[in-house]
Amino acid sequence: MNARIVRETIVYQGWMSVTRVAFAMPDGEEVERHFEDHGDAVAVLAYDEDRRTALLVTQPRPPVVRSGESDLLEVIAGGLEPAGREYTVRKEALEEAGVRLGALEPIVSLWSMPTISTERLHLFLAPYALSDRIGAGGGAEDENEAITVVEMPLAELAALAGRGKLTDAKTLVLVQALQLRRPTLFAP
Repeated sequence: MNARIVRETIVYQGWMSVTRVAFAMPDGEEVERHFEDHGDAVAVLAYDEDRRTALLVTQPRPPVVRSGESDLLEVIAGGLEPAGREYTVRKEALEEAGVRLGALEPIVSLWSMPTISTERLHLFLAPYALSDRIGAGGGAEDENEAITVVEMPLAELAALAGRGKLTDAKTLVLVQALQLRRPTLFAP
């Protein structure tokens, strides 16, 4: 017998929803679980092959601030819009980092936190050139995101990952994917 959901009740509906489920385990025992749903998301590591740099962002994240940390370095990301993954990646890159992206290389669609969330993250790599930096970035005016754009050498980014200092999971996955696919970009 496979596990299955027996009942669902939405217990909160807002920017995201929280659902309580009665979950029948493979042995037939019924347990209660909760999960949140705010939709899927996209993320992209934009990198300049010629200058060997990457565009990242920082912005206040309540759980991170609550923990006493700040300035979580992240790849460009955002909630998936109905127009599709590639559209959303390009829109977020322009809004958050002021960069126009061309070719997108899909890496993986992964569950961000399968124990408590329905979110799947669709991850991409995308090259950019200095001429593609056509805006200031900082996020959409009506979203109050307080985004800071950070351009840094890929070698420095790899060093952060190697020292365990790159603590955002989607960013770590994308940096490692780029290292595997284009290792020469990370040479100092």
